[in-house]
Amino acid sequence: MAAKLILSMDGLVLKEIPLSKERTTLGRKPHNDIQIDNLAISGEHAVIVTILNDSFLEDLNSTNGTYVNGQPIKKHFLQNNDVIELGKYKLKYLNETPTATTAQDFEKTMVLRPEMMHKAAEQAAARASFGDTHVGMKAAPEDQTLTHAPSMTATQPPAAAAPAAKAMPTAAIQILSGANAGKELELTKNLTTLGKPGVQVAVITRRPHGYFITHVEGASFPIVNGTALDTHPHELKDHDVIELAGVKMEFFFKG
Repeated sequence: MAAKLILSMDGLVLKEIPLSKERTTLGRKPHNDIQIDNLAISGEHAVIVTILNDSFLEDLNSTNGTYVNGQPIKKHFLQNNDVIELGKYKLKYLNETPTATTAQDFEKTMVLRPEMMHKAAEQAAARASFGDTHVGMKAAPEDQTLTHAPSMTATQPPAAAAPAAKAMPTAAIQILSGANAGKELELTKNLTTLGKPGVQVAVITRRPHGYFITHVEGASFPIVNGTALDTHPHELKDHDVIELAGVKMEFFFKG
């Protein structure tokens, strides 16, 4: 069952909205996918990015803020029965399909610090049997510079990853610039998060017919082979060069 939103106000259900697009915008202006014509709602208030079975909510610096279950958020990984609050309006998120990642993975997207890269490589083989373990990850300090490698997190239940493994060869990302130039990250999971929170974040999804990169967060979009992407998923080809959060990296197939 596809994820959907139930829009209501003062307990009265107004409409049901399926999340059938990769990017669903919410706001007062008519061009939004979900238009709420109320002065408490900003012209471009928030956006929901849906990747596979996962949906990420991001507040677009709205005047009155975006709330989920009564708590203000900047970005939030939506879970079944979450209630998004925009002024007097409520949007209940319904998704009974198992997700490919977890709230903790998205909320705590981390930057792989240079001193941890070597340890990560050493520990990767030892922990290979733990599909959901984050290896060698540390949260970046607030003054983290963009010369560090982008964050790299990926979780997917082993059973769900199996079909993709049969259909697609394993791919990897090699860092080309910054302190971690030359380091590699194999894209063994169905969902890999790259970037620096608050600056620029993208995800690479592994699908049966290819690997796709999609913009999730940030004012500027990822650049592939010198061309900025748009809101739609972009299929990656062998030896594509990606620029993200000030770091260049190369996508390539292994073997």
